[in-house]
Amino acid sequence: MKLVLATGNKGKVREITAMYGNFDVIPYNELIEPFEIIEDKPDFKGNALIKARAVYKALDDKDAIVFADDSGISVEALNGEPGVLSARYGGPEATDKDNLNKLMKSVKEKDLESSPAFYTAAIAIVCKEGEYTTHGWMYGNVIVEPRGEAGFGYDPCFIPLGYEKTLGELDDTIKSKLSHRSQALSNARPVLDVIKMMREK
Repeated sequence: MKLVLATGNKGKVREITAMYGNFDVIPYNELIEPFEIIEDKPDFKGNALIKARAVYKALDDKDAIVFADDSGISVEALNGEPGVLSARYGGPEATDKDNLNKLMKSVKEKDLESSPAFYTAAIAIVCKEGEYTTHGWMYGNVIVEPRGEAGFGYDPCFIPLGYEKTLGELDDTIKSKLSHRSQALSNARPVLDVIKMMREK
């Protein structure tokens, strides 16, 4: 069964494909021209739903199952920033490196070497059967000097609770067990399985 992802992010596509091996996982930009989606909700759930609804409508395929996620990091020392602005923290055209550098600089400006922080991931599924959402979280600390080349986004500055290495240093197998997105994806799996069963009747 086809699962259309409302993202072209290669890291996310790879992670979701690995978890949903019995689905035909396809980024939406392989089916239609990519288009701008304005994410203007104050929470991750709202923005995930915006993306999933927009892609479902644009596909014009009632049988499509559209899957979207919105995620980000919230830092205690920054009063919860960047939160839903995580992907654009360094500016509208910011790269992952720009965002990472701004986050570390902002914590450093508080005369801190680290701060408690947590990741949130919200998953939205939109299809003819309805709309569904799930969440996942990962807690830890951010540091002000990057470590490790693996992963993407803020991984080089985030140390999960119970570990000494950053996500940029940890093995993918460990990261997949800890990840906020992995938790949200695991919680979404039963929803997809039920949709699949309904369609196979």
